[in-house]
Amino acid sequence: MNDMSSAPVASTDQPHVVRRLDYQSPDWLVPTIDLDFALSIDSTRVRSTLHVTRQRAGAPLRLNGDGIAVATLLVDGQAHNAWEMDGNDLVVSLSGDAHVVTIDTVVNPVANTQLSGLYASGGLLCTQCEAEGFRRITFFPDRPDVLSRYGVRLQADKAQFPVLLSNGDPVAQGDNADGTHWAQWNDPWPKPSYLFALVAGDLVASRDRFTTRSGRQVDLAIWVRPGDETRTDHAMRSLIAAMAWDEQTYGREYDLDVFNIVAVSDFNAGAMENKGLNIFNTRYILADPETANDGDYDAIEGVVAHEYFHNWSGNRVTCRDWFQLSLKEGFTVLRDQQFSADHGSPPVKRIEDVRILRAAQFPEDSGPLAHPIRPDSYQEISNFYTATVYNKGAEVIRMMTVLAGPERFRRGTDRYFDQHDGEAATCEDFVRAIEEGAGIDLTQFRRWYSQAGTPRVDVALAHAGDTVTLTLTQTVPPTPGQPDKQPMVIPLRTALFDRATGRHDGEHLLVLTEESQTFTFTGHAAPPVLSINRGFSAPVAIDHRADSADLVFLAAHDDDPFARYEAMQQLVVQHLVAAVTDQLSDAERAAGRAAIGEAFAAVLADPAIDDLMRGELVILPGETYLAEQLSPVDPGRVRAEREALKAWLGGTLAAQWRAVHDRTSAVPYSLDPAARGARKLKTQALVYLAPADPVEAINRAAAQYAAADNMTDRQGALMVLCGLDGAERDHALADFHRRFADNPLVIDKWFSLQAGSLHPDALRHVKALAQHADFTLTNPNRVRALYMAFAGNTAAFHAADGEGYRLIADLILALDPINGNVAARFVPPLGRWRKIEPTRAALMRAELERIAAQPNLSRDVREQVGKSLGA
Repeated sequence: MNDMSSAPVASTDQPHVVRRLDYQSPDWLVPTIDLDFALSIDSTRVRSTLHVTRQRAGAPLRLNGDGIAVATLLVDGQAHNAWEMDGNDLVVSLSGDAHVVTIDTVVNPVANTQLSGLYASGGLLCTQCEAEGFRRITFFPDRPDVLSRYGVRLQADKAQFPVLLSNGDPVAQGDNADGTHWAQWNDPWPKPSYLFALVAGDLVASRDRFTTRSGRQVDLAIWVRPGDETRTDHAMRSLIAAMAWDEQTYGREYDLDVFNIVAVSDFNAGAMENKGLNIFNTRYILADPETANDGDYDAIEGVVAHEYFHNWSGNRVTCRDWFQLSLKEGFTVLRDQQFSADHGSPPVKRIEDVRILRAAQFPEDSGPLAHPIRPDSYQEISNFYTATVYNKGAEVIRMMTVLAGPERFRRGTDRYFDQHDGEAATCEDFVRAIEEGAGIDLTQFRRWYSQAGTPRVDVALAHAGDTVTLTLTQTVPPTPGQPDKQPMVIPLRTALFDRATGRHDGEHLLVLTEESQTFTFTGHAAPPVLSINRGFSAPVAIDHRADSADLVFLAAHDDDPFARYEAMQQLVVQHLVAAVTDQLSDAERAAGRAAIGEAFAAVLADPAIDDLMRGELVILPGETYLAEQLSPVDPGRVRAEREALKAWLGGTLAAQWRAVHDRTSAVPYSLDPAARGARKLKTQALVYLAPADPVEAINRAAAQYAAADNMTDRQGALMVLCGLDGAERDHALADFHRRFADNPLVIDKWFSLQAGSLHPDALRHVKALAQHADFTLTNPNRVRALYMAFAGNTAAFHAADGEGYRLIADLILALDPINGNVAARFVPPLGRWRKIEPTRAALMRAELERIAAQPNLSRDVREQVGKSLGA
């Protein structure tokens, strides 16, 4: 019996490094595989029958395994003894060029706390095989360029597992006399092993149908635990919308008779695109107004679409190797971003996407874990499911759409899908297809795939006579293993505004390809106001010390919504960076605040702005993004200056915030944009009133909580109350827990709100919550809810005595034997020590060294810690 609870690796071992340039095509292919499962919660028998064909003379058949053992092995139906174990791998000596290899293994799903391979989740059996989980089920050449057609037979106790699902289409099913039953599934499309999936358990389905453009009738089902089916409507609507959008926008049609989604409670990630059987974390499926906020609804729509879009950008065309991960993930993130923009507010969606990029990917790009979107090496592939591969990968492909235009980009993607359907492709294949289809040269552009780091573009604007001279200079900073960089291709959408009229004479696409370039514009009698990187056309940092007056002008007049938002952000960033670094006199501080207040007042009063956009414009830059502008940074000082500005805005504009809160509180609940915008702005008003007038904020937040008929309003009010002291805070927290005690996803919110709060005792609260009866280390959602929220809480995590760092280090050490994949996700916050002021930096490094000294660390954690220390 196999115990897959952990796979520790001694930290003293030399790590095995996989390098992209060492790629070799498979020695053997497996055109078809038949899998027969006798399912049980603690002892599942797996019989795999591999039809193998030789590709390289003399090579034995090497089949990857991880913590499993051979029970029996047959070749062409006969016992075969010419095999041996090489570490975890099974090596079989074969004389001919084609054979049928049958292998029996036994696995223990309930012991599999790593949640990779076949594991148990609350009585269900389910799989997660990306990236290398299939080898924990059976021996196989577990690499993405081995594509096979799968036939799967599942057998289990019918009472315990009444539903049996796998990839592809159902073929047959039946009952046995012993109380078991079986189901046969066949997937006609070749796929890599990482896309294999099965689910067995007591589930109910919400059903619908979709008719493809060619007339194929597809049966849709979302499988959940009994009682949850009433909360799947939004996910189903999102799926149907995504199927229609992909046909219209990219010409991609679904290709099976059924499409199944299963929601499970224990999952390392958000969801998985297994062919025809997507497995989801429940948080990205279940929603109703009482339990899901507006952000949850958006996330469900985006993730459901993302996993569906993988049917073509990931499944029908898959990755040759894991270095090409951004081939499927970056492209699919772009596709889900485009879909969500088309189904909501495009400017608000763009702002949200950039905020995520700056909060998660920019720090990654400037830290010890920086890597290109197509990495050159890895020790543990799970560590490369990063914001760089996903979010920056999407931005790189988005730049291709800027350079090519939408029609020519579509010709390129059509070419890509047509040329590589049924193949394991590379990032180079994608770029070449766009080049050929769009008719553009992307030779230099390819550097975005090979160079890490966020380019910085310095802007110098000069005016003489009627001519404007714009000089752009790019710098790509050194990153680990890449000290010297070559110039990138950087497309920058730009406009020059006339101060008198508030208009510009047209947008220009400037393409920066050299270290420094100068662009000239005539016809400007007076110095114009520069609007650059409009729409965030390139994922770069712009260094342009604009006058406050110009930024206030752009915040009021720019016709590009993102540029208007960016002007507001830059106005605040410039002020706060100067404040944190003691560069402001009292007069300058007052003038800076006055300019910001003027811009905020204009936004609050402008009738041309809808509340969704207004709510974005008044959100201050996050502490993580502010910290990126400073090196070294004192996190406590950043928190203090940001909160001081917030309090000033709350007091100076108190009448406007009260009016906003009163107006938006009268808007009834619905999911339409106006109501969603009202809810966003309503809570933002409380956010500003709280530091300026805590008593009024507590009263308003308590009233909003009591009157709430939806989770957005209730959670927003509780978030504000969590940062304040008073009986109302304690009452609301107790009521929230009592009200939603039986809903794990909402209790996750309860943990996160307290861990991420502005309350001065947040660290103490987190330590107490870790002992709460509802907390467990075995559920990734619950762990992330408490500790990831805490790691993002600047004041608490960066406590001056290092207690916050010790808390995260202790978590990593406790969690690693249970689930190394999740534990490794908590290393990067400590790995940012080089950016922090020396005293705290020493404390952070000490915790990393304490982790590194442990004798048995998972590969996931060991790689992250080693790179964070510079080893």
